[in-house]
Amino acid sequence: MSRCCLLLFIGLAVSSSVSFAQKKAIDPANMDLNVKPGDNFYQYVNGTWLKKTPVPPSKTRWNSLAILTADNVMLLQQLLTHAASAQQRNNIERNVGDFYASGMDTVRINKSGYAPIRTYLQKISAAKSKTDIVHLLAYLRREGISTALMGISARVDAKDVTRYQVQLSQGGLSLPDRDYYSKPDPNSRKVREALLLYMQEMFRATGSTANEAITKAKSVMDMELALSEKHWAREQMRDPVRLYNKISVTDLSKNAPQVPWVMLLKEIGFQPQPDSVIMNNPAYVYFAAGLLEKLPLKTWISYLQWNVIRENTAYLGSKFVAANFAFNKALTGQQSLPPREEFVSTQIDKQVGEMLGQLFVEKYFTPDAKKRMQALVTNMKNTFQKRIQSLEWMSPETKLRALEKLNLYVNKIGYPDKWKDYSGLVIKRNDFFGNVQRGNKWQFGEMVSRLGKPVNKGEWTMTPPTVNAYYSPEKNEIVFPAGILRAPFFDANADDAVNYGGIGAVIGHEMTHGFDDQGRQYDAYGNLKDWWTIQDADEFTLRADRLAAQYSAYTVLDSVHVNGRLTLGENLADLGGLTIAYDAFKNTPDGKSNRVIDGFTAAQRFFISWAQAWRGNILPESARQRILTDAHSPGIFRTNGPMVNMDSFYEAFHVQPGDKMYIAPENRIRIW
Repeated sequence: MSRCCLLLFIGLAVSSSVSFAQKKAIDPANMDLNVKPGDNFYQYVNGTWLKKTPVPPSKTRWNSLAILTADNVMLLQQLLTHAASAQQRNNIERNVGDFYASGMDTVRINKSGYAPIRTYLQKISAAKSKTDIVHLLAYLRREGISTALMGISARVDAKDVTRYQVQLSQGGLSLPDRDYYSKPDPNSRKVREALLLYMQEMFRATGSTANEAITKAKSVMDMELALSEKHWAREQMRDPVRLYNKISVTDLSKNAPQVPWVMLLKEIGFQPQPDSVIMNNPAYVYFAAGLLEKLPLKTWISYLQWNVIRENTAYLGSKFVAANFAFNKALTGQQSLPPREEFVSTQIDKQVGEMLGQLFVEKYFTPDAKKRMQALVTNMKNTFQKRIQSLEWMSPETKLRALEKLNLYVNKIGYPDKWKDYSGLVIKRNDFFGNVQRGNKWQFGEMVSRLGKPVNKGEWTMTPPTVNAYYSPEKNEIVFPAGILRAPFFDANADDAVNYGGIGAVIGHEMTHGFDDQGRQYDAYGNLKDWWTIQDADEFTLRADRLAAQYSAYTVLDSVHVNGRLTLGENLADLGGLTIAYDAFKNTPDGKSNRVIDGFTAAQRFFISWAQAWRGNILPESARQRILTDAHSPGIFRTNGPMVNMDSFYEAFHVQPGDKMYIAPENRIRIW
């Protein structure tokens, strides 16, 4: 488990100068005051906004996060346009500016057709043996094309966080989740059909005859179906103990002899030669290795070619982009492509995010914002400490260790202390595909080179402009990129109620991840190690199980329910985060006052702030996909779900028996 995030959505940042800056922190015009807050608080706070704010054609959902992203794309475009055209440029401006210019040169990109990937396809088609396939698996990874068959990476060893370890993980699929390959419902069948047509079209566009394309697509689909049947469900993949399966390379070679593992790992570039690996799903690794012997060479050639194609269609000419979008439309319901400027800006943030991030931070993130954030984190940490000390269900022994873990939290705010050095990465003004591919190759090479080196504790897994936050269990750290430190989460001009209901709850969310059903299994130093008494672990599990059942009862579409097990960690973090944030807020002058703004008390504004942070509309197709793949509950349940367990919510809005959200005090779930 690499991290627990506030959001699955990985977006970009926002400036205080656009969208939210000139608006009230809480605008009653967005509310539906005809709805009782105790019946549906999400609808009460956001009802009018939801009615008047449809999903734009180029989006799959439109919420506070997407709006921040749209605002920030405009800001990044300004930075990138200037960097691309300025007469005087430093090295950073030259690199990101040339990258942007290359991506906007659609005339050159369209002329190139599929030429940028032709060499890869030809090299694969020349394979004469299964040994050649292994060489190709290593070669493609070195080139930054790394989705075929399984994940192979160097990551922190969860049981020894001082070192990196080679890790093998289930993967190799084109669709977002294993269930898409087997479910008989009409939507899943539609998606499978769309994928098959997409494969056929792409094989034809890259030189295959119509009959060859049909044969290739069918063989790839059959192979991915077989792989999907060995995938563990996403909720099963949330158990860090189950996912830790360390084995020597010698024993791996005995258990899966079809793959020459020593040769593969060496050719990928792992040095020194690893003597062991960690597998998250051993049965999958063994099965996938067995396919090397079982499937014909032609199938492997088609499969590897497809992986090259599907990873790169978005960076080729308009014909390929259109085909990729047509498939994505069937999958998510998205109606139109986003503007080219948005796509290119996002790719630059993905490839050289800490280069672009330096420009972003310099212009849009102030030292005062960082200072205020540090004060908020301190208040939240002190509040969480007191809550742990006062827990009735936890023994003194476990409390002591919990407090040790909390006190060793590392806080990262805004941007890294040391920026990433992109030395060796070549960016050319006339080669968009090459820039992307060299970026992927550089990133993969950097990851491989970690082996044998001390763990880089200063590294960030999100770029500074990202609208998100995360907790890393192995590093025991909470991280808040500059991008999320904006309204509606953080507003320098707003009252404490708004900020604690927004960014305060975000801080609490990430802090609680260290003590959710996954994070609690890591000790104060980040190692996967049990530090709970048996009785305390049982008591926590009992309460967590009740929360999972609460969310599993929520209906999203028709008979589709939230997966309470898949979303458990995020739901625990929402409940803990909001509870801690409210306590911390009550310690502020605003929290202790009787001040009323726009007819709402400070306590009411706290909860309204939380609810408006999660407002949003989403397309039905995308909603179905997220139920299968997203570890976060839909916005309405992220809003209402924690509140029904908080006495302070009932008091703030006078929620009574008979109201639809009412739960008797003895049945409310109380954990942190």
